[in-house]
Amino acid sequence: MAYTGYDPISKIWSCENERSHFGEDLSIGEIIFQEMQRHPKDIAQISDSEKTILLREELLMNAMRIASFLRNLGLDQSDVVGIIARNTTHISAVAYACLFNGIAPHSLNVAYLTDIIEKLFHITKPRIIFCDGDEYEKVREATAKLDVKIVTMRNHPTNSIRIQEVLQTPVELGFQPARLKLGNSQQMFILSSSGTTGTPKAITLSNSRKILNGSTKLTTADVQYASSTLDWASGLVATITTGVFSTKRIISERPFDPADTLRMIEEHKVTWVLQAPAQMAALLNCPVIEMANLQSLQYFMYVGGRCTLETQQALRSRLGRDCLNFGYAFSELGCFCSLNWKFGEKPNSVGRLTSGLKLKILNEVGDSLGPNEVGEVCPNTGEFWPGYYGNPEATKKVYDKDNWIYSGDLGYVDDDGFLYIVDRKKDLLKYQSNKYYPHELENLISQMAGVAEVCAFGIWSEANGDEAAAAIVKKPSVQLTEQDVVDFVAQHAKTEFLRLHAGALIVEDLQRNPNGKTNRMATKNSFLQAKGIK
Repeated sequence: MAYTGYDPISKIWSCENERSHFGEDLSIGEIIFQEMQRHPKDIAQISDSEKTILLREELLMNAMRIASFLRNLGLDQSDVVGIIARNTTHISAVAYACLFNGIAPHSLNVAYLTDIIEKLFHITKPRIIFCDGDEYEKVREATAKLDVKIVTMRNHPTNSIRIQEVLQTPVELGFQPARLKLGNSQQMFILSSSGTTGTPKAITLSNSRKILNGSTKLTTADVQYASSTLDWASGLVATITTGVFSTKRIISERPFDPADTLRMIEEHKVTWVLQAPAQMAALLNCPVIEMANLQSLQYFMYVGGRCTLETQQALRSRLGRDCLNFGYAFSELGCFCSLNWKFGEKPNSVGRLTSGLKLKILNEVGDSLGPNEVGEVCPNTGEFWPGYYGNPEATKKVYDKDNWIYSGDLGYVDDDGFLYIVDRKKDLLKYQSNKYYPHELENLISQMAGVAEVCAFGIWSEANGDEAAAAIVKKPSVQLTEQDVVDFVAQHAKTEFLRLHAGALIVEDLQRNPNGKTNRMATKNSFLQAKGIK
């Protein structure tokens, strides 16, 4: 593990670069192409839902065929390929084909509405889109103003190009992945903000090796599983790392289901899992976990939101060993900023910096803070970030000329160099001039034995400011009332102002974005509607 240091003069934490096993000039696509030839007869992928198996040589051949198809269409490195698809048999080959050609795919979630798809693809203007037939009409309507071909991955309508047709394309003689015209600072992949809270943005990621951070321990003996699709960074990390490190990957086109996930882990002897904290909580609260054999797991990685200490400790106890790895990342960074390999020593920390990263904590006026002082978390990969596609104004708001990225997250670093995330900067609430964060209530309420998940937020009152409220998912077969929650907070909160002045609501599930992450604003709106508050 690389050394993490702190400079008390500049107040910057840094982690030294790990030695790379690959040529420094190689793109991610070139690395995958090179590594997939090393173990041609190993299983690359098993689709649990489709019951298909691909050897590495088969997946490589499929990727070269799709890459040749794109080359025959005249696509070059300035073009964009759209993706709106589930984790079906050939979607990894589509991603690898784009990487082989140096073409950035722009991946969207299948649940996006037509107007969001239209806005996002209007930004990047893809020449061709790979989508599931389920979304074909929606995609066709959203891209009516673009000159675009549509290839379907499953459930094919009669007027689409089928992926099976594309896979008949002959591979050009002496096929080699393209050299990147702009080197490894060139954009590799494009993810998206959902647009649910404003104008959607297309987030570009470069060919940085940092995307491999936290994965270098993987070997050919590992079996990886992540439920996320390619529009989510965790889905992209799983796709890239299985290609680079020659692991076996388990996929499924089915949406996340805790019982199904537990079955797959046991049946396929999964060693590496990457989940959102909400999915982790769902696994823990699934009755099937009492009978599940999870002994194959070596890495249980979770990232993408807050997770209560109670949930982490309960899962750690269920696993019977220290394989939990809580991490911190966000799409703009394009990699794990930090990972906690020592949950037993530093529970609830998102860990130390990963290879080659620097970090500073800034106060409200932009001054650097020292250990144990809370401020905005600002990481630096030491490499160029391409920014938001076609939106330099938005890029300048979060990225400066020295490669620092302003996360909008509040946190602090302790004396041992371990990072703790406190909350989102914009989520700060104020009740009668008293400041508080939603996580303070969430951490308290989660201590109730019958609570499975909780989301807290503020309801504006002219008299008091942000009156706290909470939506609660209770555990199965548990008797829990809304008044029980209100009373618990009143009895156990450490300050007199921290109360659920706006009440509580027991719900079947929290509102989530398409990738399973809790959507605080949507949950708040659902609360207001249920309570009849305007």
